[in-house]
Amino acid sequence: MGPPSVALWNAFHRHASLTLKFVRNYTRITAQEINPNMRKLEYAVRGPIVQRAIEIEKGLLKGEKKPFDSIIRCNIGDCHFAGQTPISFIRQVIAVACDTHLMDSSVIPDDAKERALRFLRSVGGSVGAYSQSTGVELVREDIAAYIEQRDGIPSSPENIFLATGASEAVKFILGLLATTKEGSQRAGVMIPIPQYPLYSATLSEFNNYQIGYYLEEESGWSLREEELEARLEAAKAHCKPRVLVVINPGNPTGQVLTHDNIAAVLRFAHRNNLLVLADEVYQHNIYAPDRRFHSFKRVLHELGGNIANEVQLASMMSASKGFMGECGFRGGYCELVNFDPEVRAQLYKCLSARLCPPVLGQLTMDVVVNPPRPGEPSFEQFSAEKSQVLSDLAKKAKLVESLFNQLPGYHCQPVMGAMYAFPRLELPPKAMRAAELANMPVDAFYVTKLLEETGVCVVPGSGFSQKPGTFHFRTTILPKVEQMHVMMEHLQLTGCSLLQNGDPVLILDLNALTIAFSCGYGPFYIRNKTRSHLFLILV
Repeated sequence: MGPPSVALWNAFHRHASLTLKFVRNYTRITAQEINPNMRKLEYAVRGPIVQRAIEIEKGLLKGEKKPFDSIIRCNIGDCHFAGQTPISFIRQVIAVACDTHLMDSSVIPDDAKERALRFLRSVGGSVGAYSQSTGVELVREDIAAYIEQRDGIPSSPENIFLATGASEAVKFILGLLATTKEGSQRAGVMIPIPQYPLYSATLSEFNNYQIGYYLEEESGWSLREEELEARLEAAKAHCKPRVLVVINPGNPTGQVLTHDNIAAVLRFAHRNNLLVLADEVYQHNIYAPDRRFHSFKRVLHELGGNIANEVQLASMMSASKGFMGECGFRGGYCELVNFDPEVRAQLYKCLSARLCPPVLGQLTMDVVVNPPRPGEPSFEQFSAEKSQVLSDLAKKAKLVESLFNQLPGYHCQPVMGAMYAFPRLELPPKAMRAAELANMPVDAFYVTKLLEETGVCVVPGSGFSQKPGTFHFRTTILPKVEQMHVMMEHLQLTGCSLLQNGDPVLILDLNALTIAFSCGYGPFYIRNKTRSHLFLILV
């Protein structure tokens, strides 16, 4: 065979040139080209300060020297990461469901084996199989029974769907009500300020309009009906309000709503044709002796009349909080009240696109709502472990509130429930100027300094939104008591290091004054004094 012809060579050259040109013109998708709603999305609980904490932690493991030996993680309500012991019965049921050889174990109590076997029969014999999109029917039946027992009101499994934690349920509800419209027809969602960042992030993702209503800090982060009315009216020019979100007990603020408060919220929703999204994942976490949990569903039923029959309610619950704290299994549910059957069908169609929530998460949720009963082998141990967890949390809630209010420059409202405190910071002008020079929100500047100097990781209040001119941070109450005391010592020292010459500082007791001196600050000029504190100025 002779050499290739000139025509063949030219054809090959043209093809190669086109191929090379195609390769040269290929460009990657840039950040400017992705969904703009995704770019707007922020989630402070796992934001840049937390990422910096992870970097520091890795450095410590490699032997890097810091003024501290470890990171104290107070940024997220992760109970087991903070050292809480898992509830034995929950883990025993899950263990048997995952490994049926444990049915022969003498270590596992019979009621745990029975619960596991009952669940396995409902999922075709294996936790590795898919379930229905709305969740295992048996679990939905058990949840309905739990709600009926809690509220004394009928509940139907058909109105309940399981989710990958309550967070996914929230996203499905808010996504269902989003619109593609802009301006005054854009879907508006009322959320409390301060709020859990899941809500602002989800609103950004679906391009819903955020209508923030402020909780009143001075009265224990209370919810005022007048505030709801004012914010709703102001928002109507920008959107079509469709949803009212209420978090009870509160995250990050730890308040627990009264029965009358909830009734007022439901009447407001009825007057203004709003669907109520009730985030009730902390319903087991009530610490204030004068407060108890009132479900929105029960209060709605008690109101009676048109309100009870017309207000649409989506209520969320989770296996991640309460006494169980099983965050990693991602179990949660949502109950729908007064939903149009066709709307419910559309929602369930959307659920089918993600096949099903984690089956082990569903099993975890099932054990939570169907715990050991009196007379069963595990009842005594389960009850003791549950009581111990909730008792410890109640003590730590009181401790954190008390310790914060003893520190100069901190003000903490009562931690009535949930797992967090949200103290207010009073920082001197020079600290605020330093934050401005660093191009950081004041509270973010403070918590960054706290992290870098002490290893304590908390979340700045700006990540939850807050009333303009105020500065806060959120901390969990989950760490062990010893760690809590260490954290408070670090907070005192960091506060001292932020005191600048000529700026006033409020000293509440001799202990705090001693710490200020130990930081190298002083002498002090006593500008004013009362029976409870000294108002000092550095000289």
